[in-house]
Amino acid sequence: QVQVVESGGGLVQAGGSLRLSCVASGRTFSSHTMGWFRQAPGKEREFVAVITWNIGSTTYGESVKGRFTISGDNAKNTVYLQMNSLKPEDTAVYYCAAGYRFALHPNDYPYWGQGTQVTVSS
Repeated sequence: QVQVVESGGGLVQAGGSLRLSCVASGRTFSSHTMGWFRQAPGKEREFVAVITWNIGSTTYGESVKGRFTISGDNAKNTVYLQMNSLKPEDTAVYYCAAGYRFALHPNDYPYWGQGTQVTVSS
């Protein structure tokens, strides 16, 4: 089992920045990737970014490319999501997830955090 806990959400004005953190614990050696997803009210869960633990390969959802950066600290079992130039449409609950392969679909991730709310005001 892998446990993940997110933190760092909050309220920010449009154009501002936030950094989310995700700490993984438990059998972290068994997970290969960490992903960030988000879900706005009435919408499906959307892929945001993913990173591999071993070589740090990353990829991003189209709506956040160039604005968000995912990074990892293996020693701390922590993944970060730096969010810049935030827009009101970025408002959502952001979830961190751990998985076994480099994947973009939420169904490919067996371990999830409880989520952290990000609200961007206009």
